Amino acid sequence: MRTKTLKKNKINVITLGCSKNVYDSEVLMGQLKANGKEVVHEEEGNVVVINTCGFINNAKEESVNTILEYMQKKEDGEVDKVFVTGCLSERYKPDLQKEIPNVDQYFGTTELPGLLKALGADYKHELIGERLTTTPKNYAYLKIAEGCDRPCSFCAIPLMRGKHKSTPIEHLVTEAEKLAANGVKELILIAQDLTYYGLDLYKKRNLAELLENLVKVEGIEWIRLHYAFPTGFPMDVLDVMKREPKVCNYLDIPLQHISDNILKSMRRGTTQEKTTKLLKEFRKAVPEMTIRTTLIVGYPGETEEDFQTLKQWVKDMRFERLGCFTYSHEENTHAYNLEDDVPQDVKQQRANEIMEIQSQISWELNQEKIGKEFKVVIDRKEGNYFVGRTEFDSPDVDNEVLIDAKETYLKTGDYYTVKVTEAEDFDLYAEVSK
Repeated sequence: MRTKTLKKNKINVITLGCSKNVYDSEVLMGQLKANGKEVVHEEEGNVVVINTCGFINNAKEESVNTILEYMQKKEDGEVDKVFVTGCLSERYKPDLQKEIPNVDQYFGTTELPGLLKALGADYKHELIGERLTTTPKNYAYLKIAEGCDRPCSFCAIPLMRGKHKSTPIEHLVTEAEKLAANGVKELILIAQDLTYYGLDLYKKRNLAELLENLVKVEGIEWIRLHYAFPTGFPMDVLDVMKREPKVCNYLDIPLQHISDNILKSMRRGTTQEKTTKLLKEFRKAVPEMTIRTTLIVGYPGETEEDFQTLKQWVKDMRFERLGCFTYSHEENTHAYNLEDDVPQDVKQQRANEIMEIQSQISWELNQEKIGKEFKVVIDRKEGNYFVGRTEFDSPDVDNEVLIDAKETYLKTGDYYTVKVTEAEDFDLYAEVSK
Protein backbone atom coordinates (compact mmCIF):
# COMPACT_ATOMS: atom_id res chain seq x y z
CA MET A 1 0.00 0.00 0.00
CA ARG A 2 1.40 3.40 -0.93
CA THR A 3 1.67 6.08 1.68
CA LYS A 4 1.70 9.77 0.92
CA THR A 5 4.97 11.51 1.68
CA LEU A 6 4.81 14.04 4.50
CA LYS A 7 7.71 16.16 3.24
CA LYS A 8 7.12 19.61 1.76
CA ASN A 9 6.35 19.43 -1.93
CA LYS A 10 9.36 19.72 -4.20
CA ILE A 11 8.32 20.35 -7.82
CA ASN A 12 10.47 18.73 -10.50
CA VAL A 13 10.04 20.27 -13.97
CA ILE A 14 11.11 18.00 -16.86
CA THR A 15 11.63 19.61 -20.29
CA LEU A 16 11.38 17.74 -23.59
CA GLY A 17 11.72 19.19 -27.09
CA CYS A 18 12.99 22.49 -28.41
CA SER A 19 14.40 25.74 -27.03
CA LYS A 20 10.88 27.23 -26.97
CA ASN A 21 9.94 24.55 -24.44
CA VAL A 22 13.09 25.25 -22.42
CA TYR A 23 11.97 28.89 -22.23
CA ASP A 24 8.42 27.94 -21.18
CA SER A 25 9.74 25.68 -18.41
CA GLU A 26 11.98 28.50 -17.16
CA VAL A 27 8.99 30.89 -17.01
CA LEU A 28 6.97 28.25 -15.12
CA MET A 29 9.83 27.73 -12.65
CA GLY A 30 10.22 31.50 -12.16
CA GLN A 31 6.51 31.79 -11.34
CA LEU A 32 6.69 28.86 -8.89
CA LYS A 33 9.73 30.31 -7.13
CA ALA A 34 8.02 33.72 -6.84
CA ASN A 35 5.15 31.86 -5.12
CA GLY A 36 7.60 30.47 -2.57
CA LYS A 37 7.58 26.95 -4.02
CA GLU A 38 10.60 24.67 -4.00
CA VAL A 39 11.32 23.90 -7.65
CA VAL A 40 14.07 21.92 -9.43
CA HIS A 41 14.83 21.08 -13.05
CA GLU A 42 15.16 17.39 -13.90
CA GLU A 43 16.16 16.38 -10.38
CA GLU A 44 14.28 14.47 -7.68
CA GLY A 45 10.93 15.88 -6.60
CA ASN A 46 7.68 14.39 -5.32
CA VAL A 47 5.53 16.53 -7.67
CA VAL A 48 6.44 16.23 -11.35
CA VAL A 49 5.56 18.53 -14.28
CA ILE A 50 6.43 17.11 -17.71
CA ASN A 51 6.68 19.76 -20.45
CA THR A 52 6.13 17.67 -23.59
CA CYS A 53 6.95 17.97 -27.29
CA GLY A 54 4.47 16.95 -29.98
CA PHE A 55 6.31 17.97 -33.13
CA ILE A 56 7.29 14.73 -34.91
CA ASN A 57 7.03 11.00 -34.21
CA ASN A 58 10.31 10.59 -32.31
CA ALA A 59 9.52 13.55 -30.05
CA LYS A 60 5.99 12.30 -29.38
CA GLU A 61 7.32 8.84 -28.50
CA GLU A 62 9.85 10.31 -26.07
CA SER A 63 7.12 12.40 -24.43
CA VAL A 64 4.74 9.44 -24.04
CA ASN A 65 7.53 7.21 -22.69
CA THR A 66 8.47 9.88 -20.14
CA ILE A 67 4.85 10.18 -18.98
CA LEU A 68 4.60 6.38 -18.63
CA GLU A 69 7.89 6.25 -16.72
CA TYR A 70 6.57 8.76 -14.15
CA MET A 71 3.19 7.05 -13.93
CA GLN A 72 5.10 3.92 -12.87
CA LYS A 73 6.98 5.98 -10.27
CA LYS A 74 3.66 7.32 -9.01
CA GLU A 75 2.32 3.75 -8.84
CA ASP A 76 5.43 2.71 -6.87
CA GLY A 77 5.01 5.61 -4.42
CA GLU A 78 8.20 7.41 -5.53
CA VAL A 79 6.27 10.51 -6.62
CA ASP A 80 2.90 11.86 -5.44
CA LYS A 81 1.58 13.82 -8.40
CA VAL A 82 2.26 14.05 -12.14
CA PHE A 83 1.09 16.95 -14.32
CA VAL A 84 1.57 17.09 -18.08
CA THR A 85 1.83 20.30 -20.14
CA GLY A 86 3.29 21.47 -23.46
CA CYS A 87 2.73 20.69 -27.13
CA LEU A 88 1.78 16.99 -26.93
CA SER A 89 -0.79 17.82 -24.28
CA GLU A 90 -2.14 20.71 -26.38
CA ARG A 91 -2.46 18.55 -29.47
CA TYR A 92 -3.68 15.24 -28.05
CA LYS A 93 -5.27 16.02 -24.68
CA PRO A 94 -8.47 13.92 -25.19
CA ASP A 95 -6.43 10.92 -26.43
CA LEU A 96 -3.96 11.20 -23.56
CA GLN A 97 -6.72 11.49 -20.95
CA LYS A 98 -8.22 8.31 -22.35
CA GLU A 99 -4.96 6.35 -22.75
CA ILE A 100 -3.10 7.51 -19.61
CA PRO A 101 -5.90 8.52 -17.20
CA ASN A 102 -3.84 8.37 -13.98
CA VAL A 103 -2.04 11.64 -14.80
CA ASP A 104 -3.33 14.17 -12.26
CA GLN A 105 -4.07 16.82 -14.90
CA TYR A 106 -3.21 17.74 -18.49
CA PHE A 107 -2.60 21.35 -19.60
CA GLY A 108 -2.10 22.90 -23.05
CA THR A 109 0.55 25.42 -24.14
CA THR A 110 -1.53 28.47 -23.14
CA GLU A 111 -2.80 27.21 -19.79
CA LEU A 112 0.03 28.36 -17.51
CA PRO A 113 -2.32 30.10 -14.98
CA GLY A 114 -4.34 26.87 -14.66
CA LEU A 115 -1.21 24.75 -14.22
CA LEU A 116 0.09 27.13 -11.54
CA LYS A 117 -3.26 26.95 -9.73
CA ALA A 118 -3.08 23.13 -9.75
CA LEU A 119 0.39 23.45 -8.20
CA GLY A 120 -0.95 25.77 -5.49
CA ALA A 121 0.48 28.94 -7.00
CA ASP A 122 -0.89 32.20 -8.45
CA TYR A 123 0.03 33.56 -11.88
CA LYS A 124 1.91 36.81 -11.26
CA HIS A 125 1.48 39.18 -14.23
CA GLU A 126 4.14 41.57 -12.99
CA LEU A 127 6.92 38.99 -13.41
CA ILE A 128 8.18 40.23 -16.80
CA GLY A 129 11.45 38.47 -17.49
CA GLU A 130 11.58 36.63 -14.16
CA ARG A 131 12.77 33.16 -15.09
CA LEU A 132 14.82 30.42 -13.54
CA THR A 133 17.25 29.71 -16.39
CA THR A 134 18.31 26.10 -16.94
CA THR A 135 21.00 26.75 -19.57
CA PRO A 136 24.68 27.37 -18.66
CA LYS A 137 24.82 30.77 -16.95
CA ASN A 138 26.48 32.58 -19.87
CA TYR A 139 23.63 32.22 -22.37
CA ALA A 140 19.83 32.21 -22.35
CA TYR A 141 17.01 31.92 -24.84
CA LEU A 142 14.84 34.99 -25.40
CA LYS A 143 11.48 34.10 -26.93
CA ILE A 144 10.36 37.16 -28.89
CA ALA A 145 7.07 35.76 -30.26
CA GLU A 146 4.73 32.82 -29.89
CA GLY A 147 2.85 30.87 -32.56
CA CYS A 148 3.02 30.99 -36.35
CA ASP A 149 0.86 32.26 -39.23
CA ARG A 150 2.71 30.35 -41.97
CA PRO A 151 0.75 27.66 -43.85
CA CYS A 152 3.60 25.08 -44.27
CA SER A 153 1.99 21.78 -45.20
CA PHE A 154 4.17 19.50 -43.03
CA CYS A 155 4.10 21.48 -39.80
CA ALA A 156 1.83 20.97 -36.79
CA ILE A 157 3.16 23.95 -34.80
CA PRO A 158 0.18 26.29 -35.52
CA LEU A 159 -2.09 23.51 -34.15
CA MET A 160 -0.13 23.51 -30.89
CA ARG A 161 1.01 27.11 -30.55
CA GLY A 162 -1.70 29.14 -32.28
CA LYS A 163 -1.33 32.31 -34.35
CA HIS A 164 1.75 34.53 -34.32
CA LYS A 165 1.89 36.91 -31.34
CA SER A 166 4.87 39.24 -30.86
CA THR A 167 6.09 40.31 -27.41
CA PRO A 168 6.49 44.12 -27.15
CA ILE A 169 10.03 45.51 -27.48
CA GLU A 170 9.98 47.13 -24.02
CA HIS A 171 9.08 43.79 -22.35
CA LEU A 172 11.93 42.02 -24.16
CA VAL A 173 14.42 44.74 -23.18
CA THR A 174 13.33 44.43 -19.53
CA GLU A 175 13.76 40.66 -19.74
CA ALA A 176 17.21 41.03 -21.35
CA GLU A 177 18.27 43.46 -18.60
CA LYS A 178 17.23 41.00 -15.89
CA LEU A 179 19.08 38.15 -17.62
CA ALA A 180 22.21 40.33 -17.97
CA ALA A 181 22.01 41.23 -14.27
CA ASN A 182 22.13 37.48 -13.54
CA GLY A 183 25.31 37.01 -15.58
CA VAL A 184 23.87 36.12 -19.01
CA LYS A 185 26.17 37.41 -21.77
CA GLU A 186 24.60 35.82 -24.86
CA LEU A 187 20.96 36.09 -25.94
CA ILE A 188 19.63 33.53 -28.41
CA LEU A 189 16.53 35.03 -29.99
CA ILE A 190 13.92 32.37 -30.72
CA ALA A 191 10.41 32.25 -32.17
CA GLN A 192 8.55 30.01 -34.56
CA ASP A 193 9.28 32.75 -37.10
CA LEU A 194 11.63 35.66 -36.27
CA THR A 195 11.02 37.39 -39.60
CA TYR A 196 7.33 37.97 -38.78
CA TYR A 197 8.24 39.78 -35.55
CA GLY A 198 6.31 43.00 -34.99
CA LEU A 199 3.77 42.73 -37.82
CA ASP A 200 0.91 42.25 -35.37
CA LEU A 201 2.02 44.97 -32.91
CA TYR A 202 3.73 47.58 -35.05
CA LYS A 203 2.21 46.84 -38.49
CA LYS A 204 5.71 46.24 -39.89
CA ARG A 205 8.48 43.66 -39.62
CA ASN A 206 10.37 45.09 -36.67
CA LEU A 207 13.23 42.69 -35.87
CA ALA A 208 15.86 45.33 -36.74
CA GLU A 209 14.43 47.82 -34.24
CA LEU A 210 14.28 45.14 -31.56
CA LEU A 211 17.97 44.34 -32.16
CA GLU A 212 18.90 48.04 -31.95
CA ASN A 213 17.25 48.17 -28.52
CA LEU A 214 18.78 44.92 -27.26
CA VAL A 215 22.38 45.88 -28.18
CA LYS A 216 22.10 48.74 -25.66
CA VAL A 217 21.66 46.30 -22.76
CA GLU A 218 24.73 46.44 -20.51
CA GLY A 219 26.52 43.12 -20.06
CA ILE A 220 25.19 41.43 -23.21
CA GLU A 221 28.05 40.57 -25.58
CA TRP A 222 26.41 38.38 -28.23
CA ILE A 223 22.91 38.32 -29.74
CA ARG A 224 22.12 35.36 -32.00
CA LEU A 225 19.20 34.88 -34.42
CA HIS A 226 17.36 31.56 -34.66
CA TYR A 227 14.56 30.40 -36.92
CA ALA A 228 14.09 32.99 -39.63
CA PHE A 229 11.77 32.33 -42.56
CA PRO A 230 12.91 32.84 -46.18
CA THR A 231 9.89 34.75 -47.51
CA GLY A 232 9.54 38.37 -46.44
CA PHE A 233 12.92 38.45 -44.70
CA PRO A 234 13.47 42.02 -43.37
CA MET A 235 16.75 43.01 -45.07
CA ASP A 236 17.34 45.92 -42.64
CA VAL A 237 18.32 43.22 -40.11
CA LEU A 238 21.50 42.69 -42.16
CA ASP A 239 22.44 46.37 -41.77
CA VAL A 240 22.19 46.00 -37.98
CA MET A 241 24.19 42.75 -38.09
CA LYS A 242 26.96 44.49 -40.06
CA ARG A 243 26.96 47.63 -37.92
CA GLU A 244 26.55 46.20 -34.41
CA PRO A 245 29.39 43.99 -33.11
CA LYS A 246 27.08 42.44 -30.50
CA VAL A 247 24.81 40.92 -33.18
CA CYS A 248 26.51 37.67 -34.20
CA ASN A 249 27.24 37.15 -37.90
CA TYR A 250 24.97 34.12 -37.75
CA LEU A 251 21.52 33.27 -39.03
CA ASP A 252 19.49 30.08 -38.57
CA ILE A 253 17.07 29.91 -41.53
CA PRO A 254 15.36 26.53 -42.03
CA LEU A 255 14.85 26.20 -45.81
CA GLN A 256 13.42 22.62 -45.80
CA HIS A 257 13.91 21.85 -49.53
CA ILE A 258 14.86 23.43 -52.86
CA SER A 259 13.04 21.49 -55.60
CA ASP A 260 10.27 23.77 -56.90
CA ASN A 261 7.76 20.86 -56.94
CA ILE A 262 8.39 20.09 -53.29
CA LEU A 263 8.50 23.75 -52.19
CA LYS A 264 5.11 24.28 -53.84
CA SER A 265 3.60 21.20 -52.18
CA MET A 266 5.14 22.28 -48.85
CA ARG A 267 3.41 25.68 -49.30
CA ARG A 268 6.63 27.54 -48.60
CA GLY A 269 5.75 30.53 -50.79
CA THR A 270 9.13 30.56 -52.53
CA THR A 271 11.14 28.92 -55.34
CA GLN A 272 14.67 27.66 -55.89
CA GLU A 273 15.51 30.82 -57.79
CA LYS A 274 14.18 33.18 -55.09
CA THR A 275 15.82 31.24 -52.25
CA THR A 276 19.22 31.13 -53.97
CA LYS A 277 18.98 34.88 -54.73
CA LEU A 278 18.16 35.62 -51.07
CA LEU A 279 21.18 33.64 -49.82
CA LYS A 280 23.45 35.45 -52.27
CA GLU A 281 22.11 38.76 -50.96
CA PHE A 282 22.88 37.64 -47.39
CA ARG A 283 26.46 36.77 -48.29
CA LYS A 284 26.93 40.00 -50.23
CA ALA A 285 25.58 42.15 -47.38
CA VAL A 286 27.48 40.31 -44.59
CA PRO A 287 30.32 38.32 -46.25
CA GLU A 288 31.45 36.80 -42.91
CA MET A 289 27.97 35.51 -42.02
CA THR A 290 27.52 31.86 -41.07
CA ILE A 291 24.23 30.48 -42.39
CA ARG A 292 22.66 27.51 -40.66
CA THR A 293 19.79 25.67 -42.31
CA THR A 294 17.73 22.52 -41.88
CA LEU A 295 16.29 20.31 -44.62
CA ILE A 296 13.56 17.68 -44.82
CA VAL A 297 13.99 14.61 -47.05
CA GLY A 298 11.37 11.99 -47.92
CA TYR A 299 8.46 14.43 -48.15
CA PRO A 300 5.43 12.90 -49.98
CA GLY A 301 6.09 12.77 -53.71
CA GLU A 302 9.83 13.49 -53.40
CA THR A 303 11.26 11.80 -56.49
CA GLU A 304 14.84 10.76 -57.09
CA GLU A 305 15.09 13.79 -59.38
CA ASP A 306 13.87 16.15 -56.60
CA PHE A 307 16.42 14.63 -54.24
CA GLN A 308 19.28 14.99 -56.77
CA THR A 309 18.31 18.66 -57.21
CA LEU A 310 18.53 19.11 -53.43
CA LYS A 311 21.87 17.29 -53.22
CA GLN A 312 23.43 19.39 -55.96
CA TRP A 313 22.16 22.57 -54.36
CA VAL A 314 23.69 21.63 -50.97
CA LYS A 315 27.02 21.10 -52.76
CA ASP A 316 26.71 24.45 -54.57
CA MET A 317 25.61 26.56 -51.59
CA ARG A 318 28.26 25.26 -49.16
CA PHE A 319 26.31 26.06 -46.01
CA GLU A 320 28.51 26.55 -42.97
CA ARG A 321 26.00 24.66 -40.80
CA LEU A 322 23.29 22.21 -41.85
CA GLY A 323 20.99 19.63 -40.29
CA CYS A 324 18.74 17.14 -42.09
CA PHE A 325 15.53 15.43 -40.93
CA THR A 326 13.41 12.67 -42.41
CA TYR A 327 9.79 13.65 -43.08
CA SER A 328 7.27 12.77 -40.37
CA HIS A 329 3.61 12.28 -41.47
CA GLU A 330 1.59 14.37 -38.99
CA GLU A 331 -2.20 14.16 -38.70
CA ASN A 332 -4.23 17.36 -39.18
CA THR A 333 -1.47 18.94 -41.25
CA HIS A 334 -2.11 19.76 -44.92
CA ALA A 335 0.47 17.17 -46.07
CA TYR A 336 -1.35 14.42 -44.16
CA ASN A 337 -3.78 14.29 -47.10
CA LEU A 338 -0.87 13.22 -49.34
CA GLU A 339 0.41 9.67 -49.51
CA ASP A 340 3.51 9.16 -47.35
CA ASP A 341 5.06 7.31 -50.28
CA VAL A 342 8.83 7.46 -49.65
CA PRO A 343 9.86 4.32 -47.71
CA GLN A 344 11.51 4.92 -44.33
CA ASP A 345 14.81 3.30 -45.39
CA VAL A 346 14.94 5.58 -48.47
CA LYS A 347 14.24 8.63 -46.28
CA GLN A 348 17.08 7.63 -43.96
CA GLN A 349 19.47 6.92 -46.85
CA ARG A 350 18.74 10.36 -48.33
CA ALA A 351 19.33 12.07 -44.98
CA ASN A 352 22.64 10.22 -44.60
CA GLU A 353 23.75 11.27 -48.09
CA ILE A 354 22.99 14.94 -47.37
CA MET A 355 24.91 14.79 -44.06
CA GLU A 356 27.90 13.12 -45.75
CA ILE A 357 28.09 15.98 -48.23
CA GLN A 358 27.76 18.49 -45.39
CA SER A 359 30.42 16.73 -43.33
CA GLN A 360 32.91 17.14 -46.20
CA ILE A 361 31.96 20.82 -46.70
CA SER A 362 32.30 21.47 -42.97
CA TRP A 363 35.72 19.75 -42.92
CA GLU A 364 36.94 21.88 -45.84
CA LEU A 365 35.66 25.12 -44.29
CA ASN A 366 37.24 24.20 -40.95
CA GLN A 367 40.65 23.55 -42.56
CA GLU A 368 40.63 27.20 -43.64
CA LYS A 369 40.41 28.24 -39.98
CA ILE A 370 43.72 26.63 -38.96
CA GLY A 371 46.18 29.31 -37.86
CA LYS A 372 43.44 31.94 -37.48
CA GLU A 373 42.28 33.63 -34.28
CA PHE A 374 38.70 33.66 -32.99
CA LYS A 375 36.87 35.01 -29.98
CA VAL A 376 35.27 32.09 -28.12
CA VAL A 377 33.04 31.73 -25.08
CA ILE A 378 33.66 28.76 -22.77
CA ASP A 379 30.45 26.79 -22.13
CA ARG A 380 31.78 23.91 -20.02
CA LYS A 381 34.64 21.58 -19.14
CA GLU A 382 34.41 18.04 -20.48
CA GLY A 383 37.11 15.46 -19.77
CA ASN A 384 40.49 17.02 -20.56
CA TYR A 385 39.05 19.91 -22.56
CA PHE A 386 37.39 23.25 -22.06
CA VAL A 387 34.61 23.41 -24.65
CA GLY A 388 33.94 26.75 -26.29
CA ARG A 389 32.08 28.29 -29.22
CA THR A 390 32.76 31.08 -31.69
CA GLU A 391 30.10 33.65 -32.66
CA PHE A 392 29.43 31.37 -35.66
CA ASP A 393 28.17 28.52 -33.47
CA SER A 394 25.01 27.93 -31.48
CA PRO A 395 24.97 25.68 -28.40
CA ASP A 396 24.13 21.98 -28.86
CA VAL A 397 23.81 22.02 -32.65
CA ASP A 398 27.00 23.54 -34.08
CA ASN A 399 30.78 23.19 -34.08
CA GLU A 400 32.73 23.35 -30.84
CA VAL A 401 36.21 24.58 -30.01
CA LEU A 402 38.26 22.28 -27.76
CA ILE A 403 41.07 23.72 -25.64
CA ASP A 404 43.42 21.47 -23.67
CA ALA A 405 42.57 21.85 -19.97
CA LYS A 406 46.00 20.53 -18.92
CA GLU A 407 47.68 23.48 -20.62
CA THR A 408 45.41 26.34 -19.56
CA TYR A 409 42.80 27.15 -16.92
CA LEU A 410 39.77 28.89 -18.41
CA LYS A 411 36.66 30.19 -16.70
CA THR A 412 33.23 28.97 -17.83
CA GLY A 413 31.20 31.84 -19.27
CA ASP A 414 34.23 34.00 -20.06
CA TYR A 415 35.41 35.06 -23.52
CA TYR A 416 38.93 34.39 -24.82
CA THR A 417 40.84 34.88 -28.04
CA VAL A 418 42.14 31.53 -29.30
CA LYS A 419 44.18 30.32 -32.24
CA VAL A 420 43.00 27.22 -34.13
CA THR A 421 45.69 24.51 -34.32
CA GLU A 422 43.73 21.56 -35.78
CA ALA A 423 40.33 21.00 -37.40
CA GLU A 424 37.99 18.05 -37.91
CA ASP A 425 34.52 17.86 -39.56
CA PHE A 426 32.69 19.53 -36.71
CA ASP A 427 35.32 20.31 -34.05
CA LEU A 428 38.17 22.78 -33.87
CA TYR A 429 41.17 22.40 -31.57
CA ALA A 430 42.72 25.63 -30.33
CA GLU A 431 45.07 27.22 -27.84
CA VAL A 432 44.62 30.52 -26.04
CA SER A 433 46.43 33.30 -27.89
CA LYS A 434 49.38 34.71 -25.98
